[in-house]
Amino acid sequence: MNERDSKPQRRGFLKALGLAGGAAVAASTPAAAFNVDGSLGDARPNKENAAERLATRYRETEHVKAFYQTNRY
Repeated sequence: MNERDSKPQRRGFLKALGLAGGAAVAASTPAAAFNVDGSLGDARPNKENAAERLATRYRETEHVKAFYQTNRY
């Protein structure tokens, strides 16, 4: 078998390996996140209270200022 014949076989094998790995991850992720009926069970997101909704989320800290200065924003 020469080098020319082995490359398509190797590429096909690597494609199949990648697709199989992606399919395995995609198949296992939803099962871990949801119940059979699609509900989240007892896992509910925490609701924000009025103080948290009005709180400032953006803070211009020293490292943010350094980033802005470096990139000249």
